[in-house]
Amino acid sequence: MSILSVNNLSKNYGQIKALQDVSFSVPKGSVFGILGPNGSGKTTLLSIITSILKPTAGSYTLFDEEPSDSHRRRMGTLLETPNFYHYLSAVQNLSISSAIKEHGAEDIDKVIEIVGLAHRKKSAFSTYSLGMKQRLAIGAAILGNPEVLIFDEPTNGLDPVGIAEIRTLIKELAKQGKTIIMASHLLDEVEKVCTHVAILKQGKLIASGHVNDIFVTDD
Repeated sequence: MSILSVNNLSKNYGQIKALQDVSFSVPKGSVFGILGPNGSGKTTLLSIITSILKPTAGSYTLFDEEPSDSHRRRMGTLLETPNFYHYLSAVQNLSISSAIKEHGAEDIDKVIEIVGLAHRKKSAFSTYSLGMKQRLAIGAAILGNPEVLIFDEPTNGLDPVGIAEIRTLIKELAKQGKTIIMASHLLDEVEKVCTHVAILKQGKLIASGHVNDIFVTDD
């Protein structure tokens, strides 16, 4: 089963071609990296598959079917900088997130354990490190136990400790059977975390496939 299939997807902003005839498939159970420098079209692509943007041309399917709201409820997303109430705790912020999603309230304590914030669950968000804030954002994404997680640059702006924590968390979520689609501009991150990759450059697909086939190294 393909969780996501992108078929000749294009997106133009006037004369700017953000995506040009991009096609690839995301296998179920994979950690799929969308790799490319800033301006390569990664965020545009994720915005299309999460219905924030409409493509200029092409199409995509979710779970081998035409996209629908029911499919999107099976997905958790983190596409922007974490945006929580600074004076509220992790529990309070996740309660608000679950109310917005209209599901997942029963998962809050479990989610806080998963993202490693149980010892600070009653602390104000403003007292968290950047890595802790990002882990809480991932916690909001996994409320309701979605099958698929979509992350846009999940380690962006973090220090080495925070980067290591987020990468470990992503690997743990993958072990639980989640399919994870993540955009990154870091080759090292994709090599260490992802099983599959699509490489974008100036809106064009350069290569896609299993990480071991794309990044061939000499012994």
